[in-house]
Amino acid sequence: MNSTALITGASSGLGAEFAEQLAARGHDVVLVARSGDRLAALADRLTGEHGVRAHVLVQDLARPDAAARIAEQLAARGLNVDLLVNNAGFGTCGRFEEIPAARDHDQLMVNVVALVDLTHELLPGMLERGRGSVVNVASNAGFQPSPYFAVYGAAKSFVLNFGLALRQEYRRRGIRVLTLCPGPVETAFFETIGTRKAAVTGAMSTPQFVVRAALRALDRDRGYVAPGFGNALGAHLTPRRPRTLVAAIAERVTRKVLDPAATTATPREKVA
Repeated sequence: MNSTALITGASSGLGAEFAEQLAARGHDVVLVARSGDRLAALADRLTGEHGVRAHVLVQDLARPDAAARIAEQLAARGLNVDLLVNNAGFGTCGRFEEIPAARDHDQLMVNVVALVDLTHELLPGMLERGRGSVVNVASNAGFQPSPYFAVYGAAKSFVLNFGLALRQEYRRRGIRVLTLCPGPVETAFFETIGTRKAAVTGAMSTPQFVVRAALRALDRDRGYVAPGFGNALGAHLTPRRPRTLVAAIAERVTRKVLDPAATTATPREKVA
């Protein structure tokens, strides 16, 4: 019997690529997102190309009951999930006071609350069956404070530390937990956030590269992976610097997302 992978945010970007590569490996897939038409088209293609079963669940993960509704639909279809990919997420950037509070609230509901709730719903079943895997998609923004991405960066720090903690809890109980920490990836993320300047490091990875790296790391039971040499270097070096210094350096890198007029004549800051 094929194992079943559930992927959130599966309608495009990294989510669609996870579905593609997992289906190519022979996993049945459960595709979750708000865009029913795109999910249906992807499901039909994956079934035709790889001979797997592809199920579509249309769900807005910003809703407080999103994970419970997904669990109900899985139970109604008699589906057990062996691999959970918590991929769905979006970001905001700019000066904190200028970002609509409702948008940041929805961001936290999708990036943090739905991720935790869905893990709560599905991990107990994995434990009962004695096997399973969870992949949580964080970001290289999770390794340091991220001025002008304050909520996004803090949410991804939560995802990183949550995943590492779960890995220690469950690594001897048959459950693998991987946290994926990519840098900028060529996806619709930048359309959603509103500017390609949000790719503050400049270099872009492809979804194919990032997902291949993630699945290799999962096969090897790694705790986290930051695909690409530069991302991996930053992930290992950044936590070893004073936090206030890291925050100050990060502000100089991320301020480019602001309007040019807002970045001139910035006073020097003392790092305490």
